Amino acid sequence: MKVLVSGIHGFMGREVVALLNKQTGGHTLLCGVDMQAAAGDTVPVYPAFSAVKEKPDCIVDFSHHSLTKEMMDYAVSTKTPIVVATTGQTAEEKEMIFAAAKEIPVFFSYNYSLGIAVLVELAKKTAKAFPDAEIEIVEKHHDRKLDAPSGTAVMLVDAIKEVRPQAYANVGRSGNGKRTPEEIGVHAVRMGNIVGVHEVMVSTQTQTITLKHEAFTRALFAEGALSALSFLEGKPAGLYTMADIVKEN
Repeated sequence: MKVLVSGIHGFMGREVVALLNKQTGGHTLLCGVDMQAAAGDTVPVYPAFSAVKEKPDCIVDFSHHSLTKEMMDYAVSTKTPIVVATTGQTAEEKEMIFAAAKEIPVFFSYNYSLGIAVLVELAKKTAKAFPDAEIEIVEKHHDRKLDAPSGTAVMLVDAIKEVRPQAYANVGRSGNGKRTPEEIGVHAVRMGNIVGVHEVMVSTQTQTITLKHEAFTRALFAEGALSALSFLEGKPAGLYTMADIVKEN
């Protein structure tokens, strides 16, 4: 597949390009979109989707959530499948993604690690097995990350809420007040060059189960995004996630 990389000059965009240049999975880099200029580009890079001249087979997005409307409009109008790996979308921007999935194949995940997909399933099963346990989530990332809590932490909360419908996230707990049985404490750490750590603690009065995933390199997420790209090939319009890859495998 010929790939357009959105956010091609960003940290993750460069990781995707490095893998595509190795012709991973038979995919090739066609062009990119990025608001920032950079020297040494080997393919055309455009400042906006409206300027793109080539016709990609798929889009891989590691840009910024503010580009959601422009990107989805382009993907739908050109009938191009898209892998959305950007986080921090507003409720309105998420609705744009969901609407696009009615027209084209859209892969949307807050985290493109297969390990995180397994962590999500384990967190859900543990929360169900211990219905009265208290749950806390701690996520750690580098000091350049813009959104907090991380999209992955949100994904973990949403998964737990599937088995605990009354649960809610208490983000960055502060002040006075006793913890409620329904709350899931969510805490964000931003420092140094931490790639990504997510820890789920499920505790009763007699025991604690700790589930933890740690990413060592950003290449992990680029690999996952290209796996999602391969997964989309030949798929009908719809919204797909890492859970679908886990099920298919």
